[in-house]
Amino acid sequence: MDSRGSTPMVPQRAAVPVASAPVAAPLLLGVDAGTSGLKAVLLDEAGRTVDEATVSYQFLTPRPGWSEQDPETWWQAFRDALAILWSRGNDPAAVVAVGVTGQMHSLVVLDSQGAVLCPSILWSDQRTGEECAEITDRIGAETLVERTGNVALAGFTAPKILWIRRHWPEVYERAAHLLVTKDYIRYRLTDDFVSEMSDASGMLLLDVRRRAWADDVIGELGIDPALLPRLVEGSDVTGDVSAAGAAWTGLTAGTPVVGGGGDNATAAVGLGAVDPGILTLTIGTSGVLFAPLDRYPSTVNGKLHVFCHALPDRWHLSAVTIAAGGSMRWFRDLLAPLLPVNGDAAYEWITDRASHSTPGAGGVVYLPFLTGERTPHADPNARGVFYGMHMGTNLDDIARAVLEGVAFSQRQCLDLMRDAGARAAVVRGSGGGLSRPLWRQIMADTMGIGLQLAGPGMGSARGAAVLAGLGVDIYATPNVGMEWAAVPIQGPNPSGAESLAAPYALYTELYPTLKPVFAAAASRDSRAAAAE
Repeated sequence: MDSRGSTPMVPQRAAVPVASAPVAAPLLLGVDAGTSGLKAVLLDEAGRTVDEATVSYQFLTPRPGWSEQDPETWWQAFRDALAILWSRGNDPAAVVAVGVTGQMHSLVVLDSQGAVLCPSILWSDQRTGEECAEITDRIGAETLVERTGNVALAGFTAPKILWIRRHWPEVYERAAHLLVTKDYIRYRLTDDFVSEMSDASGMLLLDVRRRAWADDVIGELGIDPALLPRLVEGSDVTGDVSAAGAAWTGLTAGTPVVGGGGDNATAAVGLGAVDPGILTLTIGTSGVLFAPLDRYPSTVNGKLHVFCHALPDRWHLSAVTIAAGGSMRWFRDLLAPLLPVNGDAAYEWITDRASHSTPGAGGVVYLPFLTGERTPHADPNARGVFYGMHMGTNLDDIARAVLEGVAFSQRQCLDLMRDAGARAAVVRGSGGGLSRPLWRQIMADTMGIGLQLAGPGMGSARGAAVLAGLGVDIYATPNVGMEWAAVPIQGPNPSGAESLAAPYALYTELYPTLKPVFAAAASRDSRAAAAE
């Protein structure tokens, strides 16, 4: 269905060169441009994974709290990932539709010729505190939540637009198109400037209840609506692979490209979390807890994100711990000069050390606020803390404290979702962090709910491919290629849950106590920067 509730129609297309022979085994391509890498997945007509390829890349931190990437990095990684798939014998002519997804909120600014004007300011960037305050003051806190479903947060896209207008005026004056990550990939592939409801929800410019641009908010902020892309639903066909896109990627010109979605919403599609009761938890760079809804919530107070789902007539609540897997990556990099192993093996080494500690980490509590925090504390000034270290603290305790601190953050988020009326029967997990049994058990013990681990390829890229299949009628339902009844549920361990109760209570007390300290330190840093 499209945004007006009608049945999706495949638009008429101009005549373009296409493969003349019928495709015996159609494939669906899903592409996920994440923070640390891009994944491309091929699914068959039964929803089974045929192949996948991943290309890694870095992001830049030119100043504390800043996060940037060159959008060309995503496009080149996309081309490289497809080249890997084609080199393994997969036939690009068999791809009958493409779905796109990627990190949310990250702003791409293009000129009238489609050229990138500045680095993309990423979802994790925290530079826009003043712009968030400006948006709240101009719109009004209650009106903003009423119209967009959300409060102004540093990671969202609208504050980034205002920041660029204020600090890089020469860029803003030349801007002709404002996109987010996946929609830049779509543009390079199709020449179309299009977004869809789930990703647009995170721009803070969408009327999430009505699934349309919030014209009054856009006008009050002085943003030209002509800069914003056309909106569709995630399963709508948005256009076709252009001749140039085909030449760059090996795909067939004329191949349909669907709306796709933000990475969290498409991950939920890939995990079968479309109806209420089935939650998802993704531990990548960030940690995202996601609860589907079959109607817009009756009470919206800004404590949780309220976004459109990637499918029509569905919404969701979501909560984000900015540095979840990012905390483990930071800890690994910190220890790197001392470790006997490197790369991904270092994660296993750290987790093994954590297993030698006990629940409660020997009294050490970790606050995972390395780049500020999103949920439940919308505070860009928050910083990471280890509390409770003493002469008996060892590396095992500190390693376990990192795992527990991220789990404690997820528990706070789950409590908020239950308070908002979300049903929680089971959590389906994906992301590198949850591949480790110890961290899964800590999550289950802390959250008090069973967790199912998704198999390989059951993430955002898969969800994008499923949406592609829905868009061209290869799939009749998003629940394809999954047999969740056969996947064991890792439930809470009563003794572990009991041991974590007191550390969790302490965790919840630390942020309110430290909040004024964080604010004072940020004020000092701001004055020092202004004096330079």
